[in-house]
Amino acid sequence: MNTSVQSKKSSVANASRQDVLAMALGPQSESAFVFLRVVAGLMFGFHGLQILFGVLMPPEMVPKAMTQAWFGGIIELVTGVAIAAGAFTRYAAFLASGTMAVAYIQFHWMFAFNAKFFPAANQGEMALLYCALFLYMACRGGGKWSVDSVRHPLDSRP
Repeated sequence: MNTSVQSKKSSVANASRQDVLAMALGPQSESAFVFLRVVAGLMFGFHGLQILFGVLMPPEMVPKAMTQAWFGGIIELVTGVAIAAGAFTRYAAFLASGTMAVAYIQFHWMFAFNAKFFPAANQGEMALLYCALFLYMACRGGGKWSVDSVRHPLDSRP
């Protein structure tokens, strides 16, 4: 009987610790989403800047104009800035997610069913992560602190 009382006390203590964390962090979820949206958008946009203008890249790595990589750089730059600002977030994030899906399949996975099937082996972790993250943002929208929330206040709710 003593063991069951200790077990109940232990589970109550664990539940109350989880509740404290939920109470502390829960109200900050919108701020955390905005931070995630801005950081991911700026990082994505900077990668597009690198591709288009060779920022912090060797000159021989800059793609020629009108190639698939060049168009990818334009998409990354434009959608990254739009996502960071929260402008046309659903559209920009959907396009960015699709771009990263193509990048992952075409340049990382390449339909290999060997060790290269796994993102850690084919170096596609970031493309796959961006794809999933931007798909979530396309579903969620820009959030409270975004250009979208000024344009369409009812659409900015999570």
